[in-house]
Amino acid sequence: MSDFRRRGGPGAGGGAGGAGRRKFVARRKVCGFCTDKIRVADYKDIKRLQRYVSDRGKILPRRRTGTCARHQRGLTVAIKRARHMALLPFAAAHTRS
Repeated sequence: MSDFRRRGGPGAGGGAGGAGRRKFVARRKVCGFCTDKIRVADYKDIKRLQRYVSDRGKILPRRRTGTCARHQRGLTVAIKRARHMALLPFAAAHTRS
C-alpha cells in the first residue's frame, strides 16, 4: 500500500474511488477587528478580549482566530494590559487554587 493511500488521499476509505465522501473545504477566516472596523484593540473591552484567550488563559494564535497580523499585535498588547490592570486573569481559575 502506498504512503499516499495510507494518509487518506483519493481512494482511501474503500468504495469506488472514495465515492460518497464529502470533501472538506476550509472557509477563509476573516479578522473580527477589520470586519467591525475597529482600528485598535482596547484593553477595557473585556468581552471582546476574552474571545481571543483560551480557557487556560493563553492568547490564541492567528491561525486559530483568523485575526490579521496588525490586529493580532495590538490584541496581544491589549490582553497584557488588561491582565496587568486585573481585568483579565493571567491563568485559569482552577490552576490558581
